[in-house]
Amino acid sequence: MIIYILPLAIPGIGSIALIVGGIVFLFGAKKIPELMKGIGGGIKEFKKASKEETEEETKEK
Repeated sequence: MIIYILPLAIPGIGSIALIVGGIVFLFGAKKIPELMKGIGGGIKEFKKASKEETEEETKEK
């Protein structure tokens, strides 16, 4: 049963193109680089904070 459902979970090229087109339509082509820069900065901050947290835990032990 799972074998039959698995191909439905993987998006095709048409679905991906539709999603990307919708994002471009909603935000505009000029805003997308700014959005990606913001997301990248957020990921970088998250990694930095999690690394500092693990360093603090190792110093306590």
